[in-house]
Amino acid sequence: MSDDQPETPYLELLARGAPAEAYERPVLRARAEGASAARLAALERAKLLALRVRGELEGRRRREAELSALFETAHDLAGLRDLDAVLQAIVQRARSLLGTEVAYLTLNDPQAGDTYMRVTDGSVSARFQQLRLGMGEGLGGLVAQTARPYVTESYFDDERFQHTRTIDAGVTDEGLVAILGVPLMLGSGVIGVLFAADRRARVFEREQLALLGSFAAHAAVAIDTANLLAETRSALAELEAANEIIRDRSEVIERASEVHDRLTELVLRGGGVHDVAAAVAEVLSGTVEFVEAHTAPAAAVDRSRADGHAVRHGEDWIAAVSASGELFGALVLRGHPRLDPMDQRTLERAAVVTSLLQLARRSADEAEQRVRGELLDDLLDAPDREPRLLRERAARLRADLDAPHVVLAAGIDAPGAAPGAAGGAACGGGPGGVSGGVSGSGSGEPGNGPRARSAGPPPDEAADRQRLWSAATHLAATRHGLAAARDGGTVLLLPLADGEGADALARRTARQLGTAVHATVTVGASAPVSAPAARPGEVASAYAEARRCLDALRVLGRSGQGAAAEDFGFLGLLLAGSRDGTGDAARVAGFVDRTIGAVVDYDARRGTDLVRTLDAYFASGMSPARTKDELHVHVNTVAQRLERVGRLLGPDWQSPSRALEVQLALRLHGLASAVAR
Repeated sequence: MSDDQPETPYLELLARGAPAEAYERPVLRARAEGASAARLAALERAKLLALRVRGELEGRRRREAELSALFETAHDLAGLRDLDAVLQAIVQRARSLLGTEVAYLTLNDPQAGDTYMRVTDGSVSARFQQLRLGMGEGLGGLVAQTARPYVTESYFDDERFQHTRTIDAGVTDEGLVAILGVPLMLGSGVIGVLFAADRRARVFEREQLALLGSFAAHAAVAIDTANLLAETRSALAELEAANEIIRDRSEVIERASEVHDRLTELVLRGGGVHDVAAAVAEVLSGTVEFVEAHTAPAAAVDRSRADGHAVRHGEDWIAAVSASGELFGALVLRGHPRLDPMDQRTLERAAVVTSLLQLARRSADEAEQRVRGELLDDLLDAPDREPRLLRERAARLRADLDAPHVVLAAGIDAPGAAPGAAGGAACGGGPGGVSGGVSGSGSGEPGNGPRARSAGPPPDEAADRQRLWSAATHLAATRHGLAAARDGGTVLLLPLADGEGADALARRTARQLGTAVHATVTVGASAPVSAPAARPGEVASAYAEARRCLDALRVLGRSGQGAAAEDFGFLGLLLAGSRDGTGDAARVAGFVDRTIGAVVDYDARRGTDLVRTLDAYFASGMSPARTKDELHVHVNTVAQRLERVGRLLGPDWQSPSRALEVQLALRLHGLASAVAR
């Protein structure tokens, strides 16, 4: 050992910042070299002084780091933009400077009456990160109640605070043992708690408690500043919203005035409903369309009609167009899911103007429809009219009476009304019933014809007939057909579209008229009349057939539906009647084909004997055992054939109603086959 001063090795250790355990090495080395007691004592004194100096230096460095962290936190507060980022930085710095494994911050929730975890750093447990604590629970509850910092060296052994299952489970998941908590104060109130914690037993020093308290003060200031900023932004937003509302109201009033002027101009120069829709669409910066009653959304139109206001329907707005209890249609505004109240009133005002225009057009249309009714009356009552004159009159009404047409009889069914109460013949009635009704009917508008009876129907019924006639004439005009009031209901002569059957036309007409008059409308249809102008005599017969179908629907309890004779199975053969005798065979053949045509075709293609099997089956009382004796085949063969029949005719072919039709079709098929032979 040299005679150097004993302080020399410790100065070198201090200079290079050696760890505390390195300060024992000079003493150990001197003792190993056999140094004197005085030398060893001097080295011990030098070691203690060096360790004291080292402690002072470390304390100053730690204090410098703490001050630097506090300065950075203050800098963050000065430029506060994101509260979450500031709080996260505070928690991270507290954890780093205190040397703990976890740091976290909780805030009080006055509305929920509890405390929730706001920010964590070093946490690994999802349950712990989502903890919500009741007021006064756990270590944080003790800190919040007393507004003083608390520390526990062993959380689960500390009885000074209230343990709960929820908190203990979260702490257990996180594995925490030693916890230090300091309050976040705003004025004299506690708004939360800042924690530092370790997963092992630990004693927190006074300096560490003070440091965490400083961070808590910064966190409280950050929260208070963020709240003030939020309130300021909210106040500014409210002012901006108020100014925006004022500007919007001014613009809306200007738009309303513009709409009023434009709609007034449209009415004065005779504009139509589509002109109104275009004007409103331009003002509201959307798409406005007038739709007919039968295509408008029924539920939305009903609500608008009942309330008298436009209603929202999905992304659209609907305003009903109606007057005097009759629904004309609706104005539909698209592209405005959120409509300003003033704009809503603009749409409603446009609907009122559209209603007025529709009424004006209706008055003009009614004059035209009287002419249509007179032409249809002539077809029904005077079949000897000159075809050329009929064509000329039809051409002026944009109707083509050389195309196939269907005669439809329509009537409103009041609740509880007896079948056939609206007049006309009973189901299956002949010329003395329905045809007699035809010859004794009026023409044109209900109750105003030259042959109207002096004792009219009750007021409600008369109003229903008027509405039905109005809707029917409107439908006839749009379809280039004819309509007239007759037999307490309405008769229509409508062209038949390509690929459309009389039954489909009847159902569609019942639906359209029912929607238009807001009531139950039943419609019976005739078979097509190929050329009404060339064969005007068939129109009256077709109307009698349509009336029989109408009454049959009512007798069968099918009010509100539409149907033609072919919809009634074999009953349709009776309802169809005969116009000139040439169509009877075709109707019979059509019934047979609809009923058992699949079986007949199968026999023809496969050479099977299903038709004879069916004949024998019904003749044997629907007994497979007796059928096999009749056919001289095994009973399994009968079962297989009947199974095949079921696949061809459907599973319900043996039900009473179907079985009756099948038997009748078999008889008619047999008669036709015998005649052919």
